[in-house]
Amino acid sequence: MRIGLLTEGGYPYVSGDARLWCDRLVRGLGQHEFDLYALSRSERQEDEGWLPLPPQVSRVRTAPLWTARDDGVGHGRRARRRFAECYGELAAVICGSGASTEPPTAEADRFRNALYGLAELARDEGGLVGALRSEGAVRALERACRAPGALRTAREARVPDLLTVAAHLERALRPLSLDWYEDDGLGAVDLCHATSGGPAALPALLAHHFSGVPLLLTEYGVRLRAHYLAATDAPPAVRSLLATFHGRLVTEIYERAAVVTPGNAHARRWQERCGADRAKIRTVYPGMDASPFAEVGESTEGAAPDTLVWVGRVEPAKDLVSLLHAFAEIRKDEPKTRLRIVGTPAGPEGEAYLGHCRALAAQLFPDEAEGPHSVGQNPVSFEEIGGPELPTLADAYAVGAVTLLSSVVEGFPVSLVEAMFCGRATVSTDVGAVVEVIGGTGLVVPPRNPRAFAEACVALLRDPERRARLGAAARARALELFTVEQNITAFHSIYLEIVSRTPVRRVVLDGAGEPLPFAAPAEAHVPGRWTDTATRVVARGGPSWAGGTPVRATTPLPAAEGAR
Repeated sequence: MRIGLLTEGGYPYVSGDARLWCDRLVRGLGQHEFDLYALSRSERQEDEGWLPLPPQVSRVRTAPLWTARDDGVGHGRRARRRFAECYGELAAVICGSGASTEPPTAEADRFRNALYGLAELARDEGGLVGALRSEGAVRALERACRAPGALRTAREARVPDLLTVAAHLERALRPLSLDWYEDDGLGAVDLCHATSGGPAALPALLAHHFSGVPLLLTEYGVRLRAHYLAATDAPPAVRSLLATFHGRLVTEIYERAAVVTPGNAHARRWQERCGADRAKIRTVYPGMDASPFAEVGESTEGAAPDTLVWVGRVEPAKDLVSLLHAFAEIRKDEPKTRLRIVGTPAGPEGEAYLGHCRALAAQLFPDEAEGPHSVGQNPVSFEEIGGPELPTLADAYAVGAVTLLSSVVEGFPVSLVEAMFCGRATVSTDVGAVVEVIGGTGLVVPPRNPRAFAEACVALLRDPERRARLGAAARARALELFTVEQNITAFHSIYLEIVSRTPVRRVVLDGAGEPLPFAAPAEAHVPGRWTDTATRVVARGGPSWAGGTPVRATTPLPAAEGAR
């Protein structure tokens, strides 16, 4: 089977999101062939190069999402008129013009027709970079905001707001101008697997529109939710217009996807609320490598019975302030208890937050002020992985009897799963997918509640048998649900399910003139006249705004070949 794997800001680049699970997925499915289509987020990310790629990766095509060079395409009068009509209709839907007199399905159809109209224009003309940046795009957006029936927030948009929205739409619609949709590109794969929503899913959506390629969408973090959280500081008009655009786009992606795979029930609820069909959703937990934690998890030696451990990235969302206040309450009941905070600051904000936490610890325990290397003599220590005390991540979990998670915002709690692999009892705050991950094998308390957190910790510190029982149950649960093996097995089954329900789109022959296996998907369970071979659209060639060319790999590509 030939899989088109689409990523944004991650695999195959050395740095970025989701690179590890994508690499494990590709390596674990050696029986399939993968074409990688990657959107980069920065020039630095491209300069850092790629991860070493396995032999089953036959092609890599990249495009920068952080910039769009002028493609030099000059549009004639007819093309400019087509653009004005499609972009104007897209702007009208975003601004809510006419929404009060039309049913929701009609609004979805208007958005769909406008989006695919722009995609077809970009295919025919060779790109839309200049048009999306033009003054005509801003004027079309302004007319839609001033049209009868427009939303109140849209009518209040000023020129700076319109410029901001137009610039955001230009960036979001850059994948329309890519040359990835030809017969030798995404049109030739058996399945498009988008590893996130948003820009990574848009090329897969267009491949489905142009060539009928089935779409699988994986969201370990719901992009629409991330957009809502990131736009809190924008003016009301900007927030409203962009929220409508992204909401319409994600609804279209969910509708066209054959299967949607969230990483947990928290993401699943978001997807259902945004219009995903429940029958299409399959929860697939992220796959994590359990082998580094096997020795600690299987060890019969107990950790220090009076030590609590927190492991993670140091940043305000982890709420270490509440954790320190909770620890002050714990020390009143269990004076011998120690707290080891193990983590690296996340950027400048994390550095400042770490300094604040150190100062707070010194204030809460004035008679036991700690030094940078005085582990074991003070109740609170701040440490990092790699030193003589904690050479590996597994060693950090091994030193404590109870592992803590105090976050106020959390998606999938990776550190919690690592602690479960190590067989540790846990105390966590009820955020994100924590309750789903724990599944009754640990204690969960409300966030920002130091007293409740302290009571849960004291209960476990005073009951060694309960700690051992919860730790064993946690390890068994993690090995059953959260390993790389279960993740690969789940996606392999989903790939076969989707392809088995997809009609034949073409007949592909190998060098000997024989049909290529899995190039013609099985025609099972397809209703209607599914025996007819679909007529494929031959796209007109043209320069890509990314200026990139495909890279073919018959052997693993070294990291040095990851430059632009």
